Amino acid sequence: MTTLLQPGRISPMRKVPAHIQRPEYVGRKQPKTGEADVKTPELIERMRVAGRIAAQALEEVGKHVSPGVTTDELDRIGHEFLLDHGAYPSTLGYRGYPKSLCTSINEVICHGIPDDTVLRDGDIVNVDITAYIGGVHGDTDATFLVGDVDEESRLLVERTREATMRAIKAVAPGRQLNVVGRVIEAYAKRFGYGVVRDFTGHGIGTTFHSGLMVPHYDDPTLQVELVPGMTFTIEPMLTLGTIDYEIWPDKWTAVTKDRKRTAQFEHTILVTDTGSEILTLP
Repeated sequence: MTTLLQPGRISPMRKVPAHIQRPEYVGRKQPKTGEADVKTPELIERMRVAGRIAAQALEEVGKHVSPGVTTDELDRIGHEFLLDHGAYPSTLGYRGYPKSLCTSINEVICHGIPDDTVLRDGDIVNVDITAYIGGVHGDTDATFLVGDVDEESRLLVERTREATMRAIKAVAPGRQLNVVGRVIEAYAKRFGYGVVRDFTGHGIGTTFHSGLMVPHYDDPTLQVELVPGMTFTIEPMLTLGTIDYEIWPDKWTAVTKDRKRTAQFEHTILVTDTGSEILTLP
């Protein structure tokens, strides 16, 4: 495996033109949380727009993932794409986060801050990007292969994507929210992967994180019933080893304690009358 990751230099925060609407938390220490789990049809329509822009931004950033590129350059590409489409990068200024997306390389579980770190052949990198437009958020992420990646890492990425899609397919009105975690954990166990517990999916809409928690492991105590109109993210993080982690001094970057690799995929989804709809498709 490649050498362990070290924090790089973080460039200054990128500017956002005044005409682009900012979320309420920008410039404040804490965001507001709490909103209805079930959204109005009008709000859902706006979330479709935000989700589509986020998905297109992720696709655009993904095209530039290659050996020799810095994660800061990926941040610039995502930032400019969102601005060009009239959207604000939701992570920028969220609880003081300094960048417009997250780049989590190899052993980073989530919340890696883009900096002057150069992607190397054989790395894997998760890009997590959220668009805020029309007063709502659309949140998505994917793990990309950098150049020629070893089989073990490639399979981890493939299977994490598969776990995410299986969980989405299991969503249907009348079922318990726990179906999400049950499906993911059952699938991950077949390959001996760890399922990260402390970072979960979340309710989303006018707030970035509404307060609704979506565990990716089997939690029989979770009594929330799925109802048409609910919106939330499904974003499992699977590991090749332990699910224990450490947080870097930047207070954001979470790395596996054994420094083994981890992958993640994420979609914002809507519970429909018959199942679910992915809101974050390009």
